[in-house]
Amino acid sequence: MAISKIGSKALVDCSVATADLEDGSVSNAKLANSSITVNGSSLSLGGSIDLKAISWQSVITADGSTGTTAVAGNGYFIDTTSAAHTITLPSSPSIGDTVAIKDYAGTFGTNNLTIARNSSNIQGVANDSAISTNRASLTLVYVDATKGWLYAVESNVTFFGPQYVAATGGTVTTDGDFKIHTFTGDGCFVVSCGGNALGSNTTEYLVVAGGGGGAMGGGGGAGGFRFATPTLNPGSFPAKPLNAPAGLSVSAQTYPITVGAGGGAGPDNCGADHGSPGSNSVFSTITSAGGGGGAGRGAPGCSLSGGSGGGAAAESAGDASGGAGNTPPTSPPQGQNGGGTPSPGNSFYGGGGGAIGAGQAGQSPLNAGGVGGAGGGLPTGFGSNGESCGSFRYYAGGGGAGKNGPGDPTGVGGVGGGGNGQINLSQPNPPAAGTANTGGGGGGGGAVGSNGGQGAGGKGIVVIRYKFQ
Repeated sequence: MAISKIGSKALVDCSVATADLEDGSVSNAKLANSSITVNGSSLSLGGSIDLKAISWQSVITADGSTGTTAVAGNGYFIDTTSAAHTITLPSSPSIGDTVAIKDYAGTFGTNNLTIARNSSNIQGVANDSAISTNRASLTLVYVDATKGWLYAVESNVTFFGPQYVAATGGTVTTDGDFKIHTFTGDGCFVVSCGGNALGSNTTEYLVVAGGGGGAMGGGGGAGGFRFATPTLNPGSFPAKPLNAPAGLSVSAQTYPITVGAGGGAGPDNCGADHGSPGSNSVFSTITSAGGGGGAGRGAPGCSLSGGSGGGAAAESAGDASGGAGNTPPTSPPQGQNGGGTPSPGNSFYGGGGGAIGAGQAGQSPLNAGGVGGAGGGLPTGFGSNGESCGSFRYYAGGGGAGKNGPGDPTGVGGVGGGGNGQINLSQPNPPAAGTANTGGGGGGGGAVGSNGGQGAGGKGIVVIRYKFQ
């Protein structure tokens, strides 16, 4: 560019060198502005940028063990077919940061997605969000410290905050933030809301089957004992080794509840007889098996298997072992074996198995009937039923064995409702039946007569516990 003068006036020569007008020959250095700003980022002139708003990532398959930390500007397809998932929003976000989410397999309703807020509010509230609707799609945009992340685009999204299990059925009591439904007979657990991971979406349970009946000899086995109570598991309690690793998730539907009856006592005679088995108790996918009946004296091999096994009473040569517990098998085990007859031909019999302890064999040195196996003890906060002992309530004790000989001791029923064994003497005898709604096994009898006899098994129980607020 040149400046010249004609007379008193200066003229500007606006000519540009021909080389500077050729395509692509003007360098950025000769321009006042050598870059432009796109979406907050500087782009040099002559450069390129992808202007799509969201950069979608490969599908994330949830496995329940790890989460995902989101990056601003990214979109995430999340597959929760097999497990729930957590996605954590970016830390220290700036206004305009965006994160998009899509339910890849249409399974957020079964396995929820949790959006962890990472110290920022979501929708103006200091809570994580749970997405529990199938086919959900949403886009979050960060605004400021007050509102935090807002849902700018949403589809099939119906709830963002904590939800809790809500249900009716049985006898309902409250323990702090927990509701407890106790079923002492058949009924229905009717769930109106299955909750979510931010509130509650699992139930704890105790399912005890009916105890087996005692026979004229062996004690009845306790009903199967199955439970899960993660929230009452910080310390130690008697039944803790049998605690299932997790509770049961529930959905809005009706769950029929079956409470098993106790098995009847065996016939009042000698021979190949036994007490009747208890009946199963059921809640959802949890079935506890009825206790095995005790064997009648003179009936080798007639003790029955079940949740816990019945006690043996072999007065002649033959199988003198008690019935097997944990039948059918569960993990953790639902019960223990019944006690045996140490020397076939003798008249001291085996106690029924309990939830925690096996039934004791007849005691030859003492000429005594075997003690019933111990039942499982739970913290009193789980429910108001069961056999109270200290700060625990016990269930599923085995029935004590009878004894066919005057003056010799009979077996005592196991803690948890097991009936005591009896003998035909002139003095009064303790009750032989298993305690109702504990699943205790019935006590064994000792001899035919009005003062001897054997007891029926105790009815079972179902208890359901969940956080409701």
